[in-house]
Amino acid sequence: MTISQQQISGLVLAGGRGSRMGHVDKGLQPFMGKTMAAHVIERLGPQVGALAINANQNLEQYAAFGVPVWPDDLQGFEGPLAGLETGLRRCTTEFLVTAPCDSPFLPHDLVQRLSEALDANDADLALAETEEPDENGTMHIQPHPVFALVRRSALPHLTEFIATGRRRMDGWYGAIKVVRVRFGDAAAFRNINTLQELQQFEKEQE
Repeated sequence: MTISQQQISGLVLAGGRGSRMGHVDKGLQPFMGKTMAAHVIERLGPQVGALAINANQNLEQYAAFGVPVWPDDLQGFEGPLAGLETGLRRCTTEFLVTAPCDSPFLPHDLVQRLSEALDANDADLALAETEEPDENGTMHIQPHPVFALVRRSALPHLTEFIATGRRRMDGWYGAIKVVRVRFGDAAAFRNINTLQELQQFEKEQE
């Protein structure tokens, strides 16, 4: 079976407090002439059949993007895992792919490569990984669990994990079949956590 684009919903994860950016809403921060969320939507939207945003504040501003806005079903800014669970509950497609609102450089072939790997391995979840140097220059594999394609049928396993009070994004992988997809361009997965980083990246793009 080949997974078609129409079978996949995309979810932009913008549900955090933005504490590392001075408690501002990261997705709505201006970057290269538009908000960071707008960059993610422009890159992810053409890769999926439907798109939504997971947000817990500034809902009207996110609604202005013209796609559904889904606040966490859990209260209290419980992190990206809560956003994933909300997305799996609300999407009407068999598959859901997530991307964070603070990664405006995400690959244009993200969904294609994740879906091909998930299908070929009959997996429940496919996530991106890259090879990057650590502070000593030694190369290591860096997983990116917020860039993941998930079968909606995996929802009960996720709900069961969340009920234990744990919130680690990859903490529930032991209950499902997971495949990792190596991407060559580590820079495509850079996320912008602080206003200083945002200004730095904007200078680099000039």
